[in-house]
Amino acid sequence: MNQTLDEYTEAEVQRLLTEHPSLGEQGITLTRREHCLTLTGEVESAERRDEIVRLVNEALPDVDLCWDIGIIRAGAPTEHEELT
Repeated sequence: MNQTLDEYTEAEVQRLLTEHPSLGEQGITLTRREHCLTLTGEVESAERRDEIVRLVNEALPDVDLCWDIGIIRAGAPTEHEELT
């Protein structure tokens, strides 16, 4: 890892995720560790997670990154809900 992990690196990643036109991701938490920058959270699809990983790797190629991003399994209802 050549780039220093500090609050500026963390802010750069957070800004990248929230300001990206196709992501606007605010549900990812960043934690600085001594050996890597860890991104945690949940997203709605594997494709979205892969896009986040790609963007951050491209933006910070010299930073060791750790990922703990899960997929939320929420889909459209398959049947009508009865309200009484």
